[in-house]
Amino acid sequence: MVGRRYPRTGTEPVTARSPLGLRLLLASVFLPLFVAGTVLFAVWAAGSDEGDSPGSGPLTLLAVVCGVLALTSALDLAVVVRRLRRERGSAQ
Repeated sequence: MVGRRYPRTGTEPVTARSPLGLRLLLASVFLPLFVAGTVLFAVWAAGSDEGDSPGSGPLTLLAVVCGVLALTSALDLAVVVRRLRRERGSAQ
């Protein structure tokens, strides 16, 4: 590493940076939404009876998809916070 960034490979612009502020905002907004969606669809699937529309299968699938998206959002939030701390720590 050179300074606080990785060395350039020569193919990216000199000022290329990841929009960490936007990623932080999006991850912190969508993480609670996906967690709420996971809980909502899981409870709905658990309470659905045979013959209900939608059935428990599609609701369970939606709960799993929301859970995976919540996990992805949580991991992205952790990465962004770590990178922001690293940049702020080395700048001081």
